[in-house]
Amino acid sequence: MLNLITPTILTFNEESNLHRTLSALEWAVEVIVIDSFSNDKTLDICSQYNNVRVVQNPFSSNSEQSNFALSQVTKTPWVLSMDADYIVTPELKDELASLITDSAFDGYQINFKYAIHGKVLKGSLYPPRICLYRKNKAHYIQDGHTQRVKIEGETGQLNAVLLHDDRKPYSRWFASQRKYSAEEANKMASTSWSNMSLPDKVRFFGLGPLVVIPYTLLAKGLIVNGLAGLEYTFQRFVAELYLLRARLLK
Repeated sequence: MLNLITPTILTFNEESNLHRTLSALEWAVEVIVIDSFSNDKTLDICSQYNNVRVVQNPFSSNSEQSNFALSQVTKTPWVLSMDADYIVTPELKDELASLITDSAFDGYQINFKYAIHGKVLKGSLYPPRICLYRKNKAHYIQDGHTQRVKIEGETGQLNAVLLHDDRKPYSRWFASQRKYSAEEANKMASTSWSNMSLPDKVRFFGLGPLVVIPYTLLAKGLIVNGLAGLEYTFQRFVAELYLLRARLLK
């Protein structure tokens, strides 16, 4: 089914990640990159791949940019929604190739493995996502700082995983987390207790920064990953601190 899938990628200054992502998508008939007017080498990298088409569009929100990406898909009925730091593993490529075209499912959820500087971690807090779906059955809504796809139909689960390996500099990461935390704080403020997830209920009482360290290192087992596991735990701790600060400032 590979020739029936168009990967779409949203980018802004992704020179640190994009080569690895695009090199794992050379099987696709077309890869659509929706770029928010990058000013680094993102466009130069895209030009090195014959199957990549770049469309520039001003960024307003993740959901609107994702829906715009859907509108650009014209060659295939299926879409593989990617971030610029997602990498299709060989196992996932094989599973995509083996999917039947008349499947009863209109979308598929995919799990992730998380990497720090290329070292794959034993676990992570990164949730699974519906990344593969029929174009005419999908649309995006905003969900806190990110987007969430809504599928009109049944969804299944793939066995293989996507690899998440973000190598952007920490200056970008800290800036992003400050922005994300404000958006997540707004989402929490507008969500009733009964509709909150368990992690958000923990955050409601200001316990996120305290809980995330033992949960990540011990429950998720990242203590066995050495410095990479400690770095990931540090990232999650800082993200929880930013969110707590944003909630206290509201």
